Amino acid sequence: MSKGLSLWFAVSSIILMTAASISISHNILLAIGLGILTIFNIGWGFIIKARSRRS
Repeated sequence: MSKGLSLWFAVSSIILMTAASISISHNILLAIGLGILTIFNIGWGFIIKARSRRS
């Protein structure tokens, strides 16, 4: 995985986690949705990393 792509996944995960933590006090359903989206984003980063190592 290139450095730019890994930086993108790191920054986007931090932004999603921050948004989820802020939204906990406002709307719990939004917080749950953002939490699930964060987990999918981190998982997708690991999938891309594994595929790039295999090639």
